[in-house]
Amino acid sequence: MSSQSVIQPFLQHVRAIHARGVDRAALQEIVSLLEALTAQRELFNFARFPAPAADSGETQFRYRLNDDGESPTLYVNSLLPGKATLPHNHETWAIIVAVEGQELNRVYRRADDGSDPARAELVLEREVVVQPGTSVAFLGDDLHGIRVEGDSPTLHFHLYGRPLESLEHRYGVKDDGSVVNYNKSQMTPSIEAYGL
Repeated sequence: MSSQSVIQPFLQHVRAIHARGVDRAALQEIVSLLEALTAQRELFNFARFPAPAADSGETQFRYRLNDDGESPTLYVNSLLPGKATLPHNHETWAIIVAVEGQELNRVYRRADDGSDPARAELVLEREVVVQPGTSVAFLGDDLHGIRVEGDSPTLHFHLYGRPLESLEHRYGVKDDGSVVNYNKSQMTPSIEAYGL
């Protein structure tokens, strides 16, 4: 069995929900569908989607699982311990579901009015440890930052309403409150893994 034989029917279900419009209730429907994919361990594991070697200089691999010209887009991410990101938005809805490992998600809200495009003031709202059985979902304007703690790499599904590579207005917020274009300053290229 190939991963595509599982991914394509999954994406058809997600596209039907996506076509209706995605709100928080729809996100939870999609989370349930994506969590079901984690049971396919023969298809989604470190042997097929390896983590970077600790001495490689890489901290993450992002495997893009579909490129059929349609949205949504599914990825498998493997992050090494110590990997962290700036707080950032997604510009589209996003879901993270764990196959293996733990990822601390810090979820923020903006305390400023957004009138200065170069600055943002964030307030921490909650922390969620994404691990098998605990997922997280975001709408496009929601903000989060992640950190992988402990000794084990992660293997997590990331599903986005649009391909990450097509998003031009994602922003990240540095510790000093300055705003940067997230894709241009932070995002590494995805590994195409359509045939795995």
